[in-house]
Amino acid sequence: MEAVTEVKYALDTFYFLVSGALVMWMAAGFAMLEAGLVRSKNTAEILTKNVALYAIACVMYMLVGYNMMYPGDSAISGIWPGISFLLGGDNTVEAVLAGGEDAPYYSGMSDFFFQVVFVATAMSIVSGAVAERMKLWAFLAFAVVMTGFIYPLQGYWKWGGGFLDGLGFLDFAGSGVVHMTGAAAALAGVLLLGARKGKYGPNGEINAIPGANMPLATLGTFILWMGWFGFNGGSELKISDVGEANAVAMVFVNTNMAAAGGVIAALITSKLLFGKADLTMALNGALAGLVAITAEPLAGSALASTLIGAVGGVLVVFSILTLDKLKIDDPVGAISVHGVVGIWGLLAVVITNPEATLSAQLIGIATIFAWVFGASFVVWMVIKAVMGIRVSEEEEYEGVDLTECGLEAYPEFTSK
Repeated sequence: MEAVTEVKYALDTFYFLVSGALVMWMAAGFAMLEAGLVRSKNTAEILTKNVALYAIACVMYMLVGYNMMYPGDSAISGIWPGISFLLGGDNTVEAVLAGGEDAPYYSGMSDFFFQVVFVATAMSIVSGAVAERMKLWAFLAFAVVMTGFIYPLQGYWKWGGGFLDGLGFLDFAGSGVVHMTGAAAALAGVLLLGARKGKYGPNGEINAIPGANMPLATLGTFILWMGWFGFNGGSELKISDVGEANAVAMVFVNTNMAAAGGVIAALITSKLLFGKADLTMALNGALAGLVAITAEPLAGSALASTLIGAVGGVLVVFSILTLDKLKIDDPVGAISVHGVVGIWGLLAVVITNPEATLSAQLIGIATIFAWVFGASFVVWMVIKAVMGIRVSEEEEYEGVDLTECGLEAYPEFTSK
């Protein structure tokens, strides 16, 4: 019996770690997607942001975020978990072999690794929305607060056993806890930052600013699609028995089908609206389908997941167009993909999961958005007052690669 327990513990731990590695690979997906959708003069800077934010997320979550999000019995209340620092030790052999419901079935360090890559994902959403005109160090300063405090607190409310979890709010893998959170923080920053120069004309014109590298953007989308299997599949937490193995397989299938539905729906929508098959809308459609199904990739059928993803694919196209009409400039469509569709995903849980209630889902959506948007707005304002958040008009014209990083991503294209 002890040998079986140890094997199951090792298998579930290994699955957790591999899933975390897949989610970490999503950092490369965000980097490539954003590098493809910005102009060439801003490519090195956006890549620097993505590398740096991942490192900051890891350090801040180790120092304070993880214990804040998962305080266990030391939680002060359902709203405030308290603050403690640094990681504790891992599970002992005796604890694992003790048996019973309280016995750990995977390594505590594997749990930290899986959770920390989720924090980085939320922060990656912000980088694309504020691209091409935000100061690098202002962004990194915000990343410290976002990954260390803003994200973990709302994460505790749901996944750490806080009051939203007690209310019955359901969010399997993070349509709200991760994706809407990143979008809310991004929206606060974009509203204070303003649009890129030339994006909107004086008479209400909306000027397209094409990205520099569509192959990179497409590669980034495929990487994210692949990484999402770890994102959603790993959130099942176990794979070491027949029931859990079947559940993981269902999550994989539903995740994949939702992305496919999102692509097809966004492509058809763009054809009907613009008369053309818009690649950027198709890419965002894939991501929208993935975000939509993340709140509940297990309870529904493959067909239902495809339809949920398809609705997300339609929503993201109209959301991107609407934000442009409101002069909210989001170069990569992150607010639409992760925010608007994240909300849809949380509402769609009511359709597929009989345990979900509309009231609990609405309370969860409103609470997470209000906290993240409000806290982020305050932090962005403080950073703006202390060091400024936007580069100068001249620096924006020249490109932030040179002004912020001192190098260019494509130097062979420059004149000597």
